[in-house]
Amino acid sequence: MSRTLNDIVIRRHDADFEIKVRRLLDEHSMRAFLQSRKELAQSVRTIVEQVGLRGDDAVAEYTEKFDKVKLSPSEFRIPPEELKNAHKSLDKDLLASLRKTIANIRQYQSEIFIGGKNTRPGIRYLPLHRVGLCIPGASAPLPSTVMMTAIPAQVAGVKEIFVVSPPRHQDSIHPVILGVCFELGITEVYRIGGAQAVAALAWGTRTIRKVDKIVGPGHDVVQLAKKEVYGLVDIDSFAGPSDVLIVANSQANPAWVAADMLSQAEHDPGAGLLVTDSPELAQQVLAQLEKQVTVLSRAEATRKCLVAYSGIVVLENINKVIAWANEFAAEHLQVQCGDDSKAVSTKLVNAGALFIGPYSPVAVGDYFAGPSHTLPTRQTSRFFSALTSNDFVKSTSIIEYNAKKLAAAADDIIRLAKTEGLDAHAKSVQIRRDQQT
Repeated sequence: MSRTLNDIVIRRHDADFEIKVRRLLDEHSMRAFLQSRKELAQSVRTIVEQVGLRGDDAVAEYTEKFDKVKLSPSEFRIPPEELKNAHKSLDKDLLASLRKTIANIRQYQSEIFIGGKNTRPGIRYLPLHRVGLCIPGASAPLPSTVMMTAIPAQVAGVKEIFVVSPPRHQDSIHPVILGVCFELGITEVYRIGGAQAVAALAWGTRTIRKVDKIVGPGHDVVQLAKKEVYGLVDIDSFAGPSDVLIVANSQANPAWVAADMLSQAEHDPGAGLLVTDSPELAQQVLAQLEKQVTVLSRAEATRKCLVAYSGIVVLENINKVIAWANEFAAEHLQVQCGDDSKAVSTKLVNAGALFIGPYSPVAVGDYFAGPSHTLPTRQTSRFFSALTSNDFVKSTSIIEYNAKKLAAAADDIIRLAKTEGLDAHAKSVQIRRDQQT
């Protein structure tokens, strides 16, 4: 029996409540993803291996196979003049909005940056030298993703930033993406995507230099490729389809809650979820979903995501709502509990980004506020964090002892080294101590 939009509501008194809730949680888990993508993972592993062995030739071969665009290695990189022309073609109002967003991101990322003066004793922070940004080649351009990944790296002091994006717009990259790259001073932009682009960044080829870290969203193939090359390079996280979980009580505006659920479901795939202690709100939101989804430009795909991946969970009280939200570990976690929003938010511990109050929709974070919208998904916000400027520095521990300090610690160090059977370690300390006495 096929599901309908009405089926996304899960009430506490339903006979199969526990089964439905567990199914909903499992649908969004990393465990379920990895179990269902074994064959795809093997295919990605082969692509990564072939790029490592054959370099540019393999990149060109897979680009023609998957993107239906035939490119020679000399055509991978977008010419500087094309970047400049794309920037000139940007709508003036759009450019003004982009510059406001750039300023907000730069300010936020600078304020939270742990590097800079390196005044902390015993540690030195230095920026990574070269990073690669994966920018999806969706049906619509995603300039926000360029800004949300590049600017944190720039704030950290990364000198070389590469952008890769599949050639999905007239056999190249959408001019809005290219224009934003030019605005940010990014000059190395490659019209390649998928696992072959990730592998090229990780291994390095004659055309594309090896990077230190690869960040950015993308479909399952891109994420599996990032997972495969982890260790050759660093990665940000294992990102998946977008989700929002809305914690709400009877004070929430049902039309706004529905709009926020739809804003993630329209990603296709994407999920909008509501957990509440108000049965009345649940029914009102369901009615609003039915009403609002029909007028969206992506109505059919969005409805499909609502039915397949979304849910409205009704629990007995706000404490159980909070506990359920903490178990779900959302990418975007909204709190729409009226006057209680701030208090509720302090009890929520697992989220990529937290949006507090009725006037903080996810779109504010996606486009304007300053924190990066590159966030942990598939319930990984338990241990992954939002991308920040601090993800583009590495730390080096600093140890500097003088003769007196080493002599004071010598017996302890020698004792520990001998306990582990490492005689040479012990003697490296003992020889110094003995020659000082």
